[in-house]
Amino acid sequence: MGLSAGEGVCCAGLPFCYGTPRKHIPSHKLSRAEGASNDYLDLTKESLMLILSEFNIEFTLPAPTAMVALLHLHPSLEPRLRSGNDLHVESLGLPLPPNTVIPTVDYLDSFGNRCARFVAPAGHLRLSGSNILEADPFPDILYPDARQMPIEDLPAEVLQFLLPSRYCEVDQFGSIAQDHFGSVSAGWERAIAIRDWVHEKVRFNYNAARPTKTSMDVFTERIGVCRDFQHLAITLTRCMNMPSRYVTGYIGDIRQPFSGPGDFSAWYQVFLDGRWIDLDARHNYPRLGRILMATGRDAADVALTTSFGTTNLVKFYVESNEIDAEGNKIPLPPHAIGEPTSVAAPVEPNIPTQTNRSMTSPTQTQPATC
Repeated sequence: MGLSAGEGVCCAGLPFCYGTPRKHIPSHKLSRAEGASNDYLDLTKESLMLILSEFNIEFTLPAPTAMVALLHLHPSLEPRLRSGNDLHVESLGLPLPPNTVIPTVDYLDSFGNRCARFVAPAGHLRLSGSNILEADPFPDILYPDARQMPIEDLPAEVLQFLLPSRYCEVDQFGSIAQDHFGSVSAGWERAIAIRDWVHEKVRFNYNAARPTKTSMDVFTERIGVCRDFQHLAITLTRCMNMPSRYVTGYIGDIRQPFSGPGDFSAWYQVFLDGRWIDLDARHNYPRLGRILMATGRDAADVALTTSFGTTNLVKFYVESNEIDAEGNKIPLPPHAIGEPTSVAAPVEPNIPTQTNRSMTSPTQTQPATC
């Protein structure tokens, strides 16, 4: 699988965000899914669960190539790191000796994401890493009383998340959004109405992954992969004057049955009551183990790798699992008898598809199995 000049790897395995860390919120302000334990509200360090996340991405390159990688956890999660979060870049063979370490330089992009830049030598290249993180042992928090803020009261840095972007054509959805959601109460109720509508109307299919697919394409075709669900929800949310941004990170099978090969995932956040709140139009139920890597306007801002030259993606491995204190992976519960799995297509190797073969601008890659 080839990448053209200025290429990348990101979240549907297509060539090509988790938000701010959870602040303490008084318990009377919080709500959880039915059946969730209130004991989780009194979180102590001893009750945190440990999650091991790891990746291995390999390319072959015909010539030395400048690259940028966005494969670290978000800087806001550093206080919860137990170990890892290093990016290892290695040449695996000719013309360099095997396992030659390639130096990298880290920087923060305009969205506050941690990136690494380097020059990859010709030959076989491996990007790998792992981390162990202390994670909340309860599902996503719900905010039923969250209010929509007037535009004039929004922080200046949030305003950009109301505007059209590469995959979120806000300027084409004004009347569509008003027709569907104009009568819904502003704030949390409207935000989840949009999320639920997208989840119900769009069908997941791995084979529908297309790197050029925009929110209007998803609205018209009603089929797509993880990032497509989020792009449509983000677009409709922005049309209703609620800032919304794209998020990429890990969501493993944590305390739930196996759902398919590991992958990076995507969800989105809505800015209500002065905070970014996680929502997910693909998996629209509270999930355990969301681990933030990056945020941006849409998938174009959060490429896993971007290469400025020809590359060939030959391996793509991602896993995120709960572990015990000794580092052993905790077995997943079995599927209930007769329970359908969430895999919408036959299990396939999760090699990303890739954008832009024109060799005129960066290509980016996103996982498609989430």
